[in-house]
Amino acid sequence: MKIKAVIFDATGMVIYGKRFSISFFDDYGIPLKDISLFFDNEFQDCLIGQADLKTVIKPYLTKWNWKKSTVEFLDYWFKTEHKIDKNMVKIINDLKKIKVKCFLATNQEKYRIDYMVNKMGFSSLFNNIYASCQLGYKKSQKSFYQILAKKIKNDFGINKNEVLYWDDHLAHVKLALSLGFNAKLYQDFLSFKREINKYLKI
Repeated sequence: MKIKAVIFDATGMVIYGKRFSISFFDDYGIPLKDISLFFDNEFQDCLIGQADLKTVIKPYLTKWNWKKSTVEFLDYWFKTEHKIDKNMVKIINDLKKIKVKCFLATNQEKYRIDYMVNKMGFSSLFNNIYASCQLGYKKSQKSFYQILAKKIKNDFGINKNEVLYWDDHLAHVKLALSLGFNAKLYQDFLSFKREINKYLKI
């Protein structure tokens, strides 16, 4: 089967570097267990569009002794993870030159996906972006991939078995495989490039 599209993961693949919780600890000394309490609980509803990040994070900003506004906190957060792998950008552009569609599939809440689209240039880099907050499900759930497959078929006429899906979480890869995607575990750029060349000869 000819590969007509490649799906990329965001954090850990296209975006590299320290995760926000580590940067926040390094810059402000907030214990990781206190940061994780938010991300493991209220933030999960933000990822599927059932809660607003600006609202649910406010009590935590007080606990974390954040003196500035909520908007300034989100700006600080998003900028700490504004690190795009230039090698990956080149691969994406090379794929698009040979008419292979490039999509981003990511667990994100609405404010950060807006930042990615408008501030990180992802709207022009990818043919389309599929975020958990828009689909209503996370990548750990079957419905994420079922809806993703339908949207790619409806929007681009591409079947899921014509898609090469990459993720740096093995559980996500296994779930995508079980639902008919050609899924691969992303471990590092060099092995990714070798593998993708087998399919696409770029």
